[in-house]
Amino acid sequence: MTAEIILYGSPLSPFQRKVEAVLASKDLDYESEAVAVMAMPDWFKEISPLGRIPALRDTSIGSEGTAGTITDSSAICGYLEKKYPNPAIYPADSFHYGRALWLEEYADTGMAMAGGLGLFRPIAFKLFQGKEPDLETARITWNEKLPPLYDYLEKQLDGGQYFVGSAFSIADISIACQLMQTDMLVGPPDSAKWPGLVAFLEAMKAHAAFTRNLTVCGKMLAKILPEKFDLSA
Repeated sequence: MTAEIILYGSPLSPFQRKVEAVLASKDLDYESEAVAVMAMPDWFKEISPLGRIPALRDTSIGSEGTAGTITDSSAICGYLEKKYPNPAIYPADSFHYGRALWLEEYADTGMAMAGGLGLFRPIAFKLFQGKEPDLETARITWNEKLPPLYDYLEKQLDGGQYFVGSAFSIADISIACQLMQTDMLVGPPDSAKWPGLVAFLEAMKAHAAFTRNLTVCGKMLAKILPEKFDLSA
């Protein structure tokens, strides 16, 4: 039986990982269909005119063209929360809800720009293309651009288990997805500097919401990455 939900994109995208975590948290079945990130087909450009992955298709609404499709991870997660409200991954409290949205944005913009464009892409994209990784760019990112972001997150976590309130939420999912993106290539941040953040990352890596995605990513990266890189200054 074909799943009602189809996810178009790449498991290596932190934004797809975010959507997969929401789907897993809500125990929703789905199918994944790969889309070439560097050479997106015309049918996908029609669905996602800004070229963003992933895109979701709800086949109960439409099975062809743009019908039943939503692109952008935040829009997709919001849709899934509205259609499948239990268990909730957005806080019910008004202030906590706003804080969760802010931390989701912090992860999707600040962390993604630094870690994704400045570290994951210069290493992983190069390796997949059969080229030498740009370790200098990655090293600058790791030692100069990411630490201020980690400082902020360490303060926001403030020794707690979750970033907002006392429950797992979209804030935790979004931040964990970006931390995992660099962890897969160079390992976790320095636990001496950011002990709470590293403990959070390890807990999220063991969380059932991420199991399927991390397993697939591990197999994909094993083909090009025999060991993690040391980017120490």
